[in-house]
Amino acid sequence: MPGRYENKRVLVTCVDKYMGRPIADAFAAEGAVVFEDSDPLVTNEAVDALLSRVGEIDILVANFAEDPFRTRVGQIKDDEWLQLFDAMVHPLMRVVRAVSPAWMERKRGKVVAVTSAAPLRGGLPGTSGYCAARGAQNAFIRSAGLELAPYNIQVNAIAQNYIRNERYFPDELIESEVFQQKVIPTIPTGKVADAEETAELALYLASDKCTHMVGQVIPWAGGWVTST
Repeated sequence: MPGRYENKRVLVTCVDKYMGRPIADAFAAEGAVVFEDSDPLVTNEAVDALLSRVGEIDILVANFAEDPFRTRVGQIKDDEWLQLFDAMVHPLMRVVRAVSPAWMERKRGKVVAVTSAAPLRGGLPGTSGYCAARGAQNAFIRSAGLELAPYNIQVNAIAQNYIRNERYFPDELIESEVFQQKVIPTIPTGKVADAEETAELALYLASDKCTHMVGQVIPWAGGWVTST
């Protein structure tokens, strides 16, 4: 029986980081032709080379992540700040910019960005640089989504937190006594969700049935964004 994504061509960036692997596997299981890339795409040349290699795509999963540095505002270093933007914000813009002209011509395309819920909550003490970069990602998705909506291109983001992944919430951290006692009580659902939940949402956002959602940054954090 054909999957939901039979003959669809999907590009997943930074597949070896953050949510890349579970999302790539979910699309492959649904019959998609999945192009997995691990280049951080920190230059225009890298983006051009990637798209030249994979050819035309239907869906872009923009998955970019970087470890936050724990520094108070008064001690932020320029190189740390720039590293966050170079790893997460600039590659997102470059790859969306690169795929947009062809999609606008043929009037179809999907972008699913995996970002963070941290700036939606108002940030976290000691991580203002990280939250600024993630906030820039979210702002870009909102604006680009509205700009591309008239061309039948849906651009949205999954702004997650407290989802199992090797980058921020590996099993050993989640299972630690400190995490269970200090962090879990702050999550309204009382748990860290499995990566498959994010992958399933990505499948919906990239589907032909999702046509009326554009420029949305969806909080995906077990109620943490709106809890007090």
